[in-house]
Amino acid sequence: MGFHLAGLDLLHFRNHREVKLELGPEVNCFTGPNGTGKTNLLDAVHYLALGKSYFDPLDMHNILHGEELFMVQGRMHTEEGEDTILCCVRKGQRKILSRNRKEYDRLADHVGRYPVVMITPYDGQLVLDGSEIRRRFLDGLIAQFDKTYLEALIRYNRTLAQRNALLKQMAEHGGVTRSSFEPWDEQLVTFGTAIHATRAAFMGELTPLLVEHYAGISSGPESVALEYRSPLAEVPMGELLGRAWDRDRAAHYTTTGVHKDDLLFTIDGQPLKRFGSQGQQKTYLIALKLAQFELTAHRTGWKPVLLLDDIFDKIDPQRMRHLLQLLSGHRFGQVLITDTDAARLHAALDGLDLDTRFFHLDHHGIAREKKERTVAG
Repeated sequence: MGFHLAGLDLLHFRNHREVKLELGPEVNCFTGPNGTGKTNLLDAVHYLALGKSYFDPLDMHNILHGEELFMVQGRMHTEEGEDTILCCVRKGQRKILSRNRKEYDRLADHVGRYPVVMITPYDGQLVLDGSEIRRRFLDGLIAQFDKTYLEALIRYNRTLAQRNALLKQMAEHGGVTRSSFEPWDEQLVTFGTAIHATRAAFMGELTPLLVEHYAGISSGPESVALEYRSPLAEVPMGELLGRAWDRDRAAHYTTTGVHKDDLLFTIDGQPLKRFGSQGQQKTYLIALKLAQFELTAHRTGWKPVLLLDDIFDKIDPQRMRHLLQLLSGHRFGQVLITDTDAARLHAALDGLDLDTRFFHLDHHGIAREKKERTVAG
């Protein structure tokens, strides 16, 4: 089974006032100078798939300056017909996400229907930033194909917020006893235990794929690994909460649980952040995202739309060759690529047996190249 984005319409999204695009089912390339909005087109596709931006968690920041709303609409071609997805954000109102004109009650009900995988230079934050961004990556990945996990995550976070509010109330006003926390603790145990088990099992599947792709991309002898670190690996959630009670009460928030989990990226047994070169870090992240793609395709039965944002800039020939071999082997479904250098992309894709369409962006708009480039290999 498969799907692809056949049409993309934008209104007042980021720097795009109005855009209407007809896309091909295989490779779509967006070229042009920096600042013309190539990355924003990919982010619009991310909105259609997940109801949110890949880059900015605040929806209002994505409204064109001086306007009151943005709309992103896509036509998803599936084997069962065509679906129209609409995402609308208006200042001062709640976000609307609809499928075939029927609004979702919850964004979570849409997540995973049309999976996407984004590879972008911004992924360097996964290595360099704190644990929260790595947890967000892991949660977003699993949520695209596991509704039970997503529901447990939502309920865990809701319970955590309520428990933290109670801890703060206890510190400020008193009158709250330890027994008042029991209902929240029970829920944290239930959902936290389920989240940990799913994450641990998932990492067992993801890590071998990461290792395989890293070896395919890299020309070096180094070995990489991915370690899931959680306090629940050693101590049950209920016992963790009991041990941390005095600390929680002093801190006024819940100091332990799956919301403190982390991923450790390693190269030759050492932390990638400290011991990996920039090239090794970039290779690791591309391999990680390719592993994400493969696992998502396996779990959902649909190849995700692959969004490649400016990743061929400063990439060495070995890494580019591996990606292009995967492309030419039809390992992917629909692919959207951005690059500042049209000639480089033309040269890289020449000779591949793919339906390839080029769109050029400048500060006046977007134009599709008239030349068709379906080349028999």
